[in-house]
Amino acid sequence: MSGTTGTEEEARTAPAVARVSDGVAASRFSFSRFASRYSMVGVLVLLVIAASVLYPGFLRGANIGNILTQNSAVGLIAIGMTFVIISGGFDLSVGATYALGATLFAGLTLATGSIVVAGLGALAAGVIVGLVNGLVVARLGINPFVATLGTSSVVSGIAYIYSNSSPFIVNSVPEFQDLALSTIAGVRLPIWILVIVFVVAGFLLAKTTYGRNIAAVGGNYEAAWLTGLRVKGLNASVYVLTGVLSALAGMMDASRLGVGQADVGGAMALDAIAIVVVGGTSLRGGEGAIWRSAVGLLILATLTNVFYSLNVSQNWQLIAKGCIVVAAVAVDALVRRRRGA
Repeated sequence: MSGTTGTEEEARTAPAVARVSDGVAASRFSFSRFASRYSMVGVLVLLVIAASVLYPGFLRGANIGNILTQNSAVGLIAIGMTFVIISGGFDLSVGATYALGATLFAGLTLATGSIVVAGLGALAAGVIVGLVNGLVVARLGINPFVATLGTSSVVSGIAYIYSNSSPFIVNSVPEFQDLALSTIAGVRLPIWILVIVFVVAGFLLAKTTYGRNIAAVGGNYEAAWLTGLRVKGLNASVYVLTGVLSALAGMMDASRLGVGQADVGGAMALDAIAIVVVGGTSLRGGEGAIWRSAVGLLILATLTNVFYSLNVSQNWQLIAKGCIVVAAVAVDALVRRRRGA
């Protein structure tokens, strides 16, 4: 694959494989490493304190429930995006897949009267989109930014064609909203889904061979290949995972709103990437963790909730979100330079 000798590549393999879910290889305590790893947790704590002062009702159970329910869809997409970014990739098609999932879930529910059939159809579409992305990126070697930008356009077009550019309003099948409005032990189902997926994904990334291999591929592709890892299959798998979670996210929001339409999800890719980056996962790949994305989700969800409670203009919210993302990337670059990465 290159002119580099096997010995040189093997020497580079060890750190690449060792930099698993959070990039912490040394056992000796380092304050700078500790601060780098948990700084965003401190930011979240300070933000929650400030939010409680600015908005006295912030910590009420109903408000917390609303925050988590409203952000459950983008949270699911951010989980998939975490895997993609750690593997060294990028997925700009998540918004279109989200819209396709919402449209198919609503349209098939109206056509069949069964939310089970509709749900399976929407999830199958997510798998197909993920497989196409994985094949284009891993097998054809096309840059993931360009590849997923292209598939995003195709998927969006399919959603518009299927819906005839009109929303599917589901009011004849009461069960359609069960996915979003059902509760277990007083907690909305989307929150349970989000928490369970976070836990399972966190375990998968941090505690399994698969997770370590994903980080190894993102840390050093050639070294991972030379050690015998099936790098193309690993690369493709993260896009399939993201496709399924994006379709599920679309289903949940369609259920919550009672409508599925193709013109939604335009900002989903940016929001998901923002969550991952703000949480502390590196855009350069090879390092990151699911718990970091959970922190990033809570930070941005808290900010959004406070902005709305204070009647801050949507325009200023966009500016604030963009500044936060740029600052997070700048901090990551600074930390890497100091570490000599």
